[in-house]
Amino acid sequence: MRERLAVRRESEIEPRAWIIDDTGFPKAGRYSVGVARQYSGTLGKVAGCQVGVSVSAASEAASCPLTWRLFLPAAWDEDAPRRAKAHLPAAERHREKWRLALEMLDELRGWGLSPPAVVADAGYGEVSAFRAALEERELAYVVEVKAAESAYGQDVLAERPAWRGAGRPPASRYRRPPASLRALALAAGSAAASAVAWREGSRGTMGARFLALCVRPANVGLRRAHPEALPLAWLLCQWPEGAAEPVEYWLANLPAETTLEDLVRLAKLRWRIEQDYRELKDALGLEHCEGRSLRGGSTTSRSSLWRTVSSPCSG
Repeated sequence: MRERLAVRRESEIEPRAWIIDDTGFPKAGRYSVGVARQYSGTLGKVAGCQVGVSVSAASEAASCPLTWRLFLPAAWDEDAPRRAKAHLPAAERHREKWRLALEMLDELRGWGLSPPAVVADAGYGEVSAFRAALEERELAYVVEVKAAESAYGQDVLAERPAWRGAGRPPASRYRRPPASLRALALAAGSAAASAVAWREGSRGTMGARFLALCVRPANVGLRRAHPEALPLAWLLCQWPEGAAEPVEYWLANLPAETTLEDLVRLAKLRWRIEQDYRELKDALGLEHCEGRSLRGGSTTSRSSLWRTVSSPCSG
């Protein structure tokens, strides 16, 4: 059933990207599966709640969740009495949200679907293992990251010192520490930013100034995985007029010929997921959903939140 619904929604929406995000469901008790004191964007604070991770198909005109997973906090792994009372199977264990997202992407691809691009906020984008997993699957992405993320400029390459003829030949490596994305943007300067409009909102055209640079993301894990040459990526920054520095940063592995306008429209497509969550909760009762694929609580980590998947597209 979930496969047929996902295929139908995908064909109806003709998405520009799939959006990965998560949302909280406030809970008062302890025995709904996955409930814990954790941050809820719905409440804007840490509180008792469940958190669901979703993959949604989205275009500028419409969007709809394709599948869901319920996040199981690590505290549940060792709480045998609560697991038993909630009827949580032994095989269901804690997995990070980004791993749940990858599971869902693999499931959807197994159904013959494939995203034009994957879009996610910094909760997913700043995990280099998540970005690497998308690249291994040959999936395009535009993900938000933090300004402190490490990177080199595109012209910085690994160097191999001259071999003196004795011992093991030296390996190639980067001979200087990487900079932050913020530092690379500041080095380019605000004059390099251009005005881009990405959609028509209720108050008129929405636009801002953006800067795009080719960089080489370079945290320790990436440098170890790519000792010869770090892959190139797009760095996109939103830099308001008159501001001393950018206010938002994204990394993307889109082709070199991608335009600034396309980068911005994909990065800004995440606004649809916030509208989806609001409409699903207010109009369709998402917070009270009882659909599940395993017994126990309100949902389980393999639950697909049936009412959400079968809900009308938000258009």
